[in-house]
Amino acid sequence: MRSVRIGVDTGGTFTDVVTVDEQTGEITTTKTPSTPANPADGFMEGVRKVLRKAARAEDTGNAGGADDVGMEVVSAVVHGTTVATNQLLEDRIADLGFVTTEGFEFILEIARQSVPDGYGNSYFWVKPPRIVPVHRVRTVGGRLDHTGAEVRPFDEEQAVAAARWFRERGITAIGVCFLHSYANPAHELRMREVLEREHPDAVVSISCDVLREYREYERSVTTLVDAAVKPTMRRYIANLAERLEAASHAQDAAGRTYRRAVAGTEHPEHTERTDHPDHPDHPDHPERTEPSAPGGTTDGTPDVARAGRGSGMPFSVMKSNGGVLSAAEVVHQPITTVLSGPAAGALGAALIAATAGHPSVITLDGGGTSTDVAVVVDGEPSLTTEGSIGRYPCKIPMIDIVTVGAGGGSVAWISPEGTPKVGPRSAGADPGPLCYGRGGTEVTVTDAHVFLGRVPPHLLGGEIPLDADAAREGIEALAGKIGLSPERTAAGILEISAFNQSNAIRQITVKRGLDVRDFPMVAFGGSGPLLVCRLIDILGLPSVIVPPDPGNVSAFGLLTVDVKNDYVRTFVTRDLSPETAGEIFGDLEGQAAAALDREGFATGAHVYARSADLRYYGQAYEVRVPAPSGPPDEAWRAEVLERFHTEHHKLYGYGYRDDPRHGVEWVNLRVSGIGPITRPVIGRRPHGDPRPEPVASREVFYDEWGATPVHRRPDLTAGATITGPAVIEEYGSTLPLHPGFTATMDEFGNLEVRRA
Repeated sequence: MRSVRIGVDTGGTFTDVVTVDEQTGEITTTKTPSTPANPADGFMEGVRKVLRKAARAEDTGNAGGADDVGMEVVSAVVHGTTVATNQLLEDRIADLGFVTTEGFEFILEIARQSVPDGYGNSYFWVKPPRIVPVHRVRTVGGRLDHTGAEVRPFDEEQAVAAARWFRERGITAIGVCFLHSYANPAHELRMREVLEREHPDAVVSISCDVLREYREYERSVTTLVDAAVKPTMRRYIANLAERLEAASHAQDAAGRTYRRAVAGTEHPEHTERTDHPDHPDHPDHPERTEPSAPGGTTDGTPDVARAGRGSGMPFSVMKSNGGVLSAAEVVHQPITTVLSGPAAGALGAALIAATAGHPSVITLDGGGTSTDVAVVVDGEPSLTTEGSIGRYPCKIPMIDIVTVGAGGGSVAWISPEGTPKVGPRSAGADPGPLCYGRGGTEVTVTDAHVFLGRVPPHLLGGEIPLDADAAREGIEALAGKIGLSPERTAAGILEISAFNQSNAIRQITVKRGLDVRDFPMVAFGGSGPLLVCRLIDILGLPSVIVPPDPGNVSAFGLLTVDVKNDYVRTFVTRDLSPETAGEIFGDLEGQAAAALDREGFATGAHVYARSADLRYYGQAYEVRVPAPSGPPDEAWRAEVLERFHTEHHKLYGYGYRDDPRHGVEWVNLRVSGIGPITRPVIGRRPHGDPRPEPVASREVFYDEWGATPVHRRPDLTAGATITGPAVIEEYGSTLPLHPGFTATMDEFGNLEVRRA
């Protein structure tokens, strides 16, 4: 029987969906407008749409109704979501409480002695409000030292008083972070027990579960962010799980009716009897375990614990660290999803580039609201634990991504000084750019592309017509304010946007000690390919690779990633013994094994990746390096130290490998537990006409207006070369090819853009 996996990436403007047939490897893609008011609506519409498209491609009938086409063939759904990210970026945090160690109630107020953008900005910088105001902070007596030894016992009376204080004020999201709980979680575990007993309606996050790592301020904020997004993520994931279950059940029922009709055992208009005790849907059937409401509990409320494993359709969510986790597990650690979509894009682009022979690349994911850039070295995106979402530091492992407000919906505006600006504010999906015709009132990057003829007067192959006249009127009005021609105004908007993107790329390369000229770039996302020719010139890139269906690379990436959980333990020492290292790694790998067991992976399939954070004694921050597997011994220890010296020199240009005056300090030991999956295989394209003929021509402005050839990308074959000026169009995106550039299709369907 045919079986497909589905990846769904919800962006600010569009929801991208990809299916992979597990038998044939055939890939089907589509897009649908996002629904910011309820992202689940766009999610479900995307699933239905891609299944209808796949069914048409297979030329098969379907037994279900129009809303549930082909759900019986879905073996798993993987989702990349921005729900948690958007809540943090928009500062939608309310009714959040904090419990910490007695005497440390001002830890959030003190924070770190640092000012964004350096101390030159200190005169103008205004300290933002804390994630939890000081009047909603409660303290509890008890104290541990840095080794985890108890100095003062846990004060249960104060803990009960704090729990009742939150309950009386209706504060239902609470973060708990006690001093040195990374070394000994006992006090935090007891505080959680008190909260569960005294305030059962509360959603609680404790730091030893979220981030068992030292640095109290970052650990506190990370724990509070987890607590803040947990209610929203639980509702969202439960809603999706319930709707997937309902669609699956409806399809199963329709399918049973259809199959009986085809077999001649029942007329199609007859319904299947469920009133017999032998029927699996009968309440008295001995194997019946599901509740009366699909995907819900016995009282009909959504039940995430059943989503993602055990019954119904397996449903997983992308994590920021480059792995996925079942919905049943991810709701217990929602902070791990804060860079869900961008992480999937970087991984999908890495696989596409490596398949085409480019193991090290820059990835650029251009969407409607923002552009996300990352670096892939030897097939692996760079990771960091020093990330932040908005103004909140989040010390969790995440793919090192820099985001800039330079998407298709970025608004062009004039500063008080009269300078043209683009972004970071976006028109988003609703109302969107002027050309969407949904009530937008401000010129955007997309409007500039439409006015200059660089994109067609429609999106998604004609599904969404664009109002070119509205874009022209908006550009002309803005040009009148600036005092330039409409063409120069529109071209200037695109130039500013290109420089905004190039600055983000420099942050992820030059500021990390990498030469941007050494890396090809993979450009994807709906707006990713639109400015690649200018980026080649601005940055000196050797080439840009535009994958097939670039608007769906993030959704494709969701189907290429393994299950992955990260575990960390702080152990600060200048003399880590192999015995201690073995004990800590053994404990962390035990936790990872338990999680992989819950995810359904056989013990023999488990993979453990070790790493360690080290620094020269006296430094404030660490460098992470991979650690070999196997029992730690002196040779193992020497290998990790050698890797640290090499990595430090690569990052900062110096090291103290041969200087005994500078000792090395071990800080954190880490383990990633990985459950491998089978990745989709990217097919090859046949060779054909190396000089394809255009399908049309239209007026496009590059340096001047001129009739420009238009090519359809699906018509191109391997080896085809197009010379600019030209426009290459496909369902989800467009590549404007400027004069002096060429685009050549490789055998995997990628377009490689270079200076002629």
